[in-house]
Amino acid sequence: MLSRIAESLYWIGRYVERAEDTARILDVHLHRMLADPWVDEETACRSLLGVMGVSNVERPFSAARVVGLLGLDESNPSSVVGALAAARENARGARETVSSEMWETLNATWHGLPDARRRVEQQGVHAFFRWVRERCAVMAGLTDATMSRDEGWLFLVLGRSIERVDMTARLLSTHVRAGGSIPSWLTLLRSCGAWETYLRTYRGSLDDRHAAEFLLLDRLFPRSVFAALSAAESCLAELEPDQGRAGVATDAQRIVGRSRTNLEFRGADELIADLAAVLDGLERTCSQVNDAVSRRYFRQTSAVMWVSEAVA
Repeated sequence: MLSRIAESLYWIGRYVERAEDTARILDVHLHRMLADPWVDEETACRSLLGVMGVSNVERPFSAARVVGLLGLDESNPSSVVGALAAARENARGARETVSSEMWETLNATWHGLPDARRRVEQQGVHAFFRWVRERCAVMAGLTDATMSRDEGWLFLVLGRSIERVDMTARLLSTHVRAGGSIPSWLTLLRSCGAWETYLRTYRGSLDDRHAAEFLLLDRLFPRSVFAALSAAESCLAELEPDQGRAGVATDAQRIVGRSRTNLEFRGADELIADLAAVLDGLERTCSQVNDAVSRRYFRQTSAVMWVSEAVA
């Protein structure tokens, strides 16, 4: 597969997941502010911007400004609207690889963004976030249903899995910065679409240990950090069928495997006690894996050096 196509598919997976998860995080943040009248809006908004890696923003901080920066800013590829636009642009460059249904979904979503912005003004931000989640779910379903399980599929799922680890870690970081109240766990589980599954797994017992264990370590829930790391590890292994006799073939495999093992063999109580450091480590892991994947599989451009011809 051409490295250009592989890179486009990788970033389609990342950007679609980023749009969905950013919508989820913003929805959690705004719900918490509405549910708890004692939350200081400026402090909460500054904390959320920090979690999402947005710095150098001048005061004042408000919910409306956060929605503008992280939800509706077209020039920011980390915002909901910016990520959807970037996913569509990458799909346009890989039209020969993605299915027509995938392209039509991304294109229709992009063309629907102006109406979605009007929906924010008329119905509120929660309707907009729900629309984004639905569109991303349609895209994920069509991806699973219409793509062959070849290298293109592996790169797209790899990008989606790495982004899911990063965004789930950021989502959990909003809980850490909120002070760790029980309602915060409830809101987080609902935002991940995990509430009903969690109830069936733990029979209605809601506490810090069980909630953290479920979102970090559960092997069966696809949005858990462990499940996403395992999916990324599987994709990397299939991309390198000739592993040799010792170790693994690539830096990306070593980084992901080390992070997965670090989670797998730590108890839930230990994770809770060191949750902030664990989440910071997961975000660093995603950045390192992205760099390693780019070096290994994608085109590398070097600076052009102009050399004058010697005059005879």
